[in-house]
Amino acid sequence: MASLDGAEARRRFRERAGLDHGRLAALADSTDALPAAGWCAGAVVLAGRGPCVALEHATGWALRYAAWDPAAGLPVELPREEWLPMRVDTVFDLASLTKLFTAVAAVQQVERGALALDALVADHLQAGAAPVTDHGITVRHLLTHTSGLRAELPFYEHNTAEHPELLWAEKPLTEPGSTHLYSDLNLLLLESVLYQVTGRTLDVLVREGITTPLGMRHTRFNPPRTWRTRIAATEDMRRPWAKLNRGLVHGRVHDENAYAMGGVAGHAGLFSTARDLAVLCRTLLSGGSYGPARILAPASAAQLLEPPGLGFHTGAPWFMGELAGPGSRAAGHTGFTGTSLVLDPVTDTFLVLLANTVHPVRRPPDSAPRAAAATLLARAVR
Repeated sequence: MASLDGAEARRRFRERAGLDHGRLAALADSTDALPAAGWCAGAVVLAGRGPCVALEHATGWALRYAAWDPAAGLPVELPREEWLPMRVDTVFDLASLTKLFTAVAAVQQVERGALALDALVADHLQAGAAPVTDHGITVRHLLTHTSGLRAELPFYEHNTAEHPELLWAEKPLTEPGSTHLYSDLNLLLLESVLYQVTGRTLDVLVREGITTPLGMRHTRFNPPRTWRTRIAATEDMRRPWAKLNRGLVHGRVHDENAYAMGGVAGHAGLFSTARDLAVLCRTLLSGGSYGPARILAPASAAQLLEPPGLGFHTGAPWFMGELAGPGSRAAGHTGFTGTSLVLDPVTDTFLVLLANTVHPVRRPPDSAPRAAAATLLARAVR
């Protein structure tokens, strides 16, 4: 993607992209207001159209708090010299945006003939250590959240060796294919399928099939400790508001189940930056290629984004705002830690909004700022 320094360069990119300067300025201003409004400690917003990044803006703090005081109902601040400012290259715990990478990895295996969207999951898992009952769940059901499986299981309460058996023994609550029920178990089960058909763990599949060819150098599971000063902190994780007592989580995966699984899981665990996620958006909007690299065939890239989406949400105004308006084919996802992305093949636009909304404690779900940001981008299109 094109990028230059300075106000003149940003103006040129806005003009090339056909995006209104005033709307983009309002998008930056509205992001600046989010920390003071209590939605997050800090945020990074990136917006673009075609090959151009027209806005890349950071605000607030990647690390500000040491803990949460439940008695006072207030955060406990670190000494001022220990605060870390949010930067455009800050690394975030992506939470459920990880599901998009798992979906891409699965579609890559479909292209290679190792997997079929309408194949029964049980057929692929028979090579596992535990017997698997055929409930009629297919790979497509997992990717569209129509398997009927419940939202989650408390894997963090069990020994790691028990995780596969717990997952494979789970029965759907509804007839597969009949009902949409968003579930982490879908992508965890898909991760198991991918391992059975490739012999590779998910982190290897993502690295070899997605991040390395696309040059996404700041996207990975289990970031090294040397990245810590560049990573946005998440939660002072303690019971009763969390499921585990871990203290302030900074540089390690926030999701309790992903943490129990060693930081690599089909539903959560990846860390990344706004610019790296913009590369993924451009790759999908460009039919599976970015620069000299091609990670998907055009038909496969389109299939990921076409309603109802494979791993992606489609037409979801609750976080896509007016980008999900009439005539749109917007697709995207959100993450519990405060992350989100949305891309629209019709207008060739993309928006990445990353925030640490759970720093220092989780808040009630609120995607209104995400929807407002997407609406501003939609209105910026000339």
